[in-house]
Amino acid sequence: MAELWIIIIGQLKFRSHIVYNRDKHYCLRPNYAVKERCDYKMNQAYAEAGVKRQETAASMALRVLIILGIILGVFLMMTGGVLSIVGIVLVLVLGFMFPRLNVDYEYIYVDGQLDFDKIIAKAKRKTMLRIDFDQVELMAPANSHALDGYSNAQMEKKDFSSGAKDSKPYVIIVNQNEKKMKILFEPSDKMLELIKQKAPRKVTTY
Repeated sequence: MAELWIIIIGQLKFRSHIVYNRDKHYCLRPNYAVKERCDYKMNQAYAEAGVKRQETAASMALRVLIILGIILGVFLMMTGGVLSIVGIVLVLVLGFMFPRLNVDYEYIYVDGQLDFDKIIAKAKRKTMLRIDFDQVELMAPANSHALDGYSNAQMEKKDFSSGAKDSKPYVIIVNQNEKKMKILFEPSDKMLELIKQKAPRKVTTY
């Protein structure tokens, strides 16, 4: 029994010297000096920001249709027979869909790499895109004249911005997998500063 406790304590001590980062790599901390350097690097090279996608006329109309469908489903459930089964299925399906209309976007920047995550109903997260700034051609505000040269270019568009009227999104032009993409997002001030430090010639703020 004593040997078992020694093994457990040893494992806990080992894990206390580990930092888990987003890319599933581990940073060992054999002493306080290494811990300080590791923390400093992570704090300086890491930034995250997030926005909530604004409602559009289409999404609001869809919400109304789903609510009406759920009401219809409840009515069918009360009729009995086969229609009640149809009502149950309708309520379950539409009840599953309704919270999925709540969408947030989160951006995570780590030392030259930027992830765009989609969060559904504040519960389910999915990484929609990951880019490396070695592949970026330009990053600028969406209304910047620096983007004029790309106005007629054929590009795939990825919109991870809030869509709010008062938002000030940035555009990233990136070459990835042999195709050019235009990405819209809303970085925080810290994220913007870190990106400028990493790729100063590729970023403009005007």
